[in-house]
Amino acid sequence: MGEHLSVSLQPQPVLTTDRLILRPLLENDAAVIQQALSDRAIGDTMISIPHPYPPGAASAYISRQQSAFEAGEAVVFAIEQAAQQQFIGAIEIREIDQEHLQAELSFWLVASAWNQGYMSEVLPPILQYGFLDLGLNRLYAYHMARNSACGRMLRNKGFVQEGVLRQRVRKWGVFEDVVLMSILREEW
Repeated sequence: MGEHLSVSLQPQPVLTTDRLILRPLLENDAAVIQQALSDRAIGDTMISIPHPYPPGAASAYISRQQSAFEAGEAVVFAIEQAAQQQFIGAIEIREIDQEHLQAELSFWLVASAWNQGYMSEVLPPILQYGFLDLGLNRLYAYHMARNSACGRMLRNKGFVQEGVLRQRVRKWGVFEDVVLMSILREEW
């Protein structure tokens, strides 16, 4: 008989790095998320975050994420600076595919936290969680082609470019290319 693998969601852990705490989203994160995602700079390079960010959208997002976690479809971590106990972003393992053992990574940081190496620090424990705790075989991520810093960071963490989705998204009336990158458990 063939080996049967499946993704298993246990209670969501808290992961830590030297400077960061990766924890479940909480209802009281809504105000800071609402403010952060209202920043046009974040909306500019995010495929699925609208600008302006609608009032009440952060509370609805947290509620959806909690339901998605309970259904085994997604896990989202708040990214918090440990020393300051300050929320600076989020990273999701979403669209968990139980049959093919793959999922998408999606992440964002507040603009004041850009270019400080936080996402490079976040990815190792998230990859470990995805591959070992969730039992995934493949994690993939999309980024807008013009966001070369994101592509560089993913490549530095072992992701391989699979392709370019030409004019995949329309952002403020302009069609833009999107890059698809992935990492396999055997490459990690």
